[in-house]
Amino acid sequence: MAKLKKSIVIPDEIIINKIYFVKGHKVMLDRDLAELYNVTTGNLNKSVKRNIKRFPNDFMFQLTAEEYKNLIFQHGISSWGGTRNSPYVFTEQGVAMLSGVLNSDIAIDVNILIIRIFTKLR
Repeated sequence: MAKLKKSIVIPDEIIINKIYFVKGHKVMLDRDLAELYNVTTGNLNKSVKRNIKRFPNDFMFQLTAEEYKNLIFQHGISSWGGTRNSPYVFTEQGVAMLSGVLNSDIAIDVNILIIRIFTKLR
């Protein structure tokens, strides 16, 4: 179990269960990362778009509608209301790059935990 400063505890399993295998990459959905970082998905994606040069296609990509439907079906992910676009997904390198874009203490601490989980899963 991973423990953050200020007594925030995130079990490793929570993070592990948010890692999916898509297009040959272990990835995390933008909405899952936003939840862990305690920001909105919209704000996470706005920060990424303001720094888009940091996120080449092997760091972040948008799922096609078909890929997203397949992910929902295979993993039992509930879809969320009001979504107009398919989600963005971040590879391990993309998650690492997020630490330079999201600069809150929570985001930095959670980012370290996620990177450690990715490393364990190798």
